[in-house]
Amino acid sequence: MKLHKEGYTIMAVTAIILILINFGINYLLPEGYWIPRVVLVASIFVFLLVVQFFRVPKRVVHRSDRQIVAPCDGKVVVIEEVVENEYFKGPRRQISIFMSPLNVHINWNPVSGVIQYFKYHAGLYLVAWHPKSSTDNERTTVVIRTVEGIDVLFRQIAGAAARRIRWYIKEGDTVEQSTEMGFIKFGSRVDIFLPLDAEIKVNLQDKTVGSVTVLAELK
Repeated sequence: MKLHKEGYTIMAVTAIILILINFGINYLLPEGYWIPRVVLVASIFVFLLVVQFFRVPKRVVHRSDRQIVAPCDGKVVVIEEVVENEYFKGPRRQISIFMSPLNVHINWNPVSGVIQYFKYHAGLYLVAWHPKSSTDNERTTVVIRTVEGIDVLFRQIAGAAARRIRWYIKEGDTVEQSTEMGFIKFGSRVDIFLPLDAEIKVNLQDKTVGSVTVLAELK
């Protein structure tokens, strides 16, 4: 299993802490006591949980100039018409995907094109499903202009536990659909804003596979 570079430090620190805890318990408690065995099993479970969070899945992708693919793994929690005030300053169709701690947390470019706009916003750490998390939480805003000249906006949004947003793009970059653009650590949400005439291909509560699931088709 391939592991993501964003997890190297966290996995190393976690392993060191767990090893020290187990050594300490074994040193302090008499031989044959049951607590060290329980702590060892719990430590292995915790470490494997951290490791699985940073797994890098193998995905078979196809690229289409008309299709919008999911920028992350997760579950569709919002499909609605909203007014997007940061970039478009007008109505758009919003699709929000909630990422649980058990999901892969890599983020992918939903379309191919050129990065027209990028901005990082410091903010709060409300739970990811909170209605104001899209505008009040720590987040990034990315706008990609497709080859057809259509702007697609998406946001990486930190949650209550996710306080480490990473991105690997900047304004002016040319990106390809389904390629990696960033990472959010430990539970979060991604919002994507599409033209009103985009044909939505998912429903509420649908599970998405990042870089693969088709969210919508552009006219």
